[in-house]
Amino acid sequence: MSWLTLAGFAYARQLADLPDQKMWRIDRTADYGAFQDAARGRIDLARIERHWEDILRVIGSIHTGAVRTYDVIRMLSRDGRPTPLGDVIAHYGRTAKTLHILRLADEPNYRRQIKVQANLQEGRHALARKIFHGRAGHYQRYQDGMEDQIGALGLVLHALVLFNTRYTDAAVNQLRADGFDVRDEDVARLSPSVRHHINVLGRYSFQLPDLPGGPRPLRDPDAADEE
Repeated sequence: MSWLTLAGFAYARQLADLPDQKMWRIDRTADYGAFQDAARGRIDLARIERHWEDILRVIGSIHTGAVRTYDVIRMLSRDGRPTPLGDVIAHYGRTAKTLHILRLADEPNYRRQIKVQANLQEGRHALARKIFHGRAGHYQRYQDGMEDQIGALGLVLHALVLFNTRYTDAAVNQLRADGFDVRDEDVARLSPSVRHHINVLGRYSFQLPDLPGGPRPLRDPDAADEE
């Protein structure tokens, strides 16, 4: 979270246990009303200011690729514990988390936006699990060739997303051409990660058939299934 905020990205994720989340305050004596008990942590701005230049150097080095991620992790953690600089960066991230919790509690549109993003991610993960049917989508211990397996999974996943996108667009255009009222707000809710029509079982052929140019004709849902 700290890294996302410092890099200029918004920290926005769902929190299942929102009522139990801890928040942090800057002024120890301030009255936060209904959040008085929840804001039981304290952010030390002076401590962040003392390390601010070092924090900017680290973030700048990551942006420019001057240091490897592995080296940054070693710099900010030692023997499983954060170094003083690593602890300050985590300390800084508590401000972003506190603001995120307050927005979740106060802004319905913000909650809906996060829910939409979460649904997109969950749909993508569900499609990947269906493709990776050999292990039912479960993680496994490292073995030789796993990098190739992961790379192939990503390639197939992107191919299916492209397939779904092209044929969903074709179906929407056909419905509009047939006079159906297809609203843009409904189209915006369509996902390229639909998977119910994908069969990952059976025989696999790696010989390209002779296919005509362009997409194949759309299937008529009212027509009888071909044997």
